[in-house]
Amino acid sequence: MKISREVDFGVYLDDGKDGILLPRRYLPANAKVGDVVKVFLYHDSDDRLIATTQEPKGKAGEIVRLKAVGVTQQGAFLDNGLMKDLFVPRSKQLTQMYPGEEYLVKIYIDERTGRLTATEKIEQLLSNDSLTVKEMDMVNLTVLRRSDIGYMMIINHKHTGVLHFNEVFREIRIGDSFNGFIKKISADNKIDVVVGRPGYQKVEDEVQKILDLLDENNGYLPYNDKSDPDDIYSFFGMSKKTFKMTTGNLYKQRKIEFTKTGIKLVQ
Repeated sequence: MKISREVDFGVYLDDGKDGILLPRRYLPANAKVGDVVKVFLYHDSDDRLIATTQEPKGKAGEIVRLKAVGVTQQGAFLDNGLMKDLFVPRSKQLTQMYPGEEYLVKIYIDERTGRLTATEKIEQLLSNDSLTVKEMDMVNLTVLRRSDIGYMMIINHKHTGVLHFNEVFREIRIGDSFNGFIKKISADNKIDVVVGRPGYQKVEDEVQKILDLLDENNGYLPYNDKSDPDDIYSFFGMSKKTFKMTTGNLYKQRKIEFTKTGIKLVQ
């Protein structure tokens, strides 16, 4: 928003009306009237719309894991990274919330008050009826819950999909977010997802990591396609499948050679 005028306690940003206050403590250094600043808008404790240059942990429409910092009979307050905490009404909680604990919530704008609010009742807000993704698309994934076959994942804050146990190569917990891609969409719009990037795009990301590790270890590493998957993940931070694809790619480029006990950098 553009700075329209300056006052002792901050500046007003042009909203086409009376302006929105950006308090001086959030004003970027050397900012002046006419400059455009990137801000986040929310209601303060007096229900006035106010601006800040602080970066919130979550915005309207997003699903994030936040820590409870206060609880009342009416609801709980979560730390969203701003001066004012985010309210979760008691009716929007799945269970009793406790200070210091973290909870997965969706942030929305309450229709009655116009304020940012949060709800734990996320699953009913997600739908696969009309998909905005297709197979092989890169997406944002958030862990919703554990199921019998894997983890139920939130896709782009809109849809649900399954990350199967055989595609999990590190410890994950409810609320963790990371990038992945759509592996398969069935006829009834059920989605399977995978962490990371598809196929050889993923391999390209890991090539330099293996070369760097070889350099750091005098050109030799005691890992090959016979190594235990857990050992590979512990050392390289990648699945055995990705390790085999990456080392195979490096071998074809004649950058490494395979030995009986590991891989060796070609000088």
